[in-house]
Amino acid sequence: MKMKIQEEMEIPAGISCTFSGKTFTASKGSLNLERIINIPSVKVEIRGNKIILTAEKGNKNELKFIKTNIAHIKNLFSGLDNKYTYRLEACNVHFPMTLKVEPHALVINNFLGEKVPRRAVIPTGAEVEVKGLKITITSHDKEAAGKAATNIEKATKIRNRDRRIFQDGIFITEKPIGVAK
Repeated sequence: MKMKIQEEMEIPAGISCTFSGKTFTASKGSLNLERIINIPSVKVEIRGNKIILTAEKGNKNELKFIKTNIAHIKNLFSGLDNKYTYRLEACNVHFPMTLKVEPHALVINNFLGEKVPRRAVIPTGAEVEVKGLKITITSHDKEAAGKAATNIEKATKIRNRDRRIFQDGIFITEKPIGVAK
């Protein structure tokens, strides 16, 4: 049944927000985080210290979209205060691999004895640090950090071999927990 759905959330103290076009921007000090909110049937407004998402004739799908975007906005607010950290570990049974960080990629050499290096794309905003076989990804943007961790894990996915024997790869060992309150 179509009905008016409206959700509000408070903007925390010290954070300024703007919404223009489809881009939502949250800033605190010199740090700016952006998120594209593109829901055709939902109107986004910033009034005073509140963010209001409204669907005039909404159903359960619009409610899902609204709740999802509120969670994303809370992640932006939490990211303005502290960084999200993902930890990964490289495991090798057969061939020792070497990891090297380049400006927008992580290069994985000698994976399973391959001659051609594998590359994992690192999105802008994510910082990658390699110490031996341990990889740490930090970012104020949770999506950038998560995308970097996923790209690294996918770069070492093994195909056409028995997973019980070929257990090499880079795996996520620790993720940030929960959503900001």
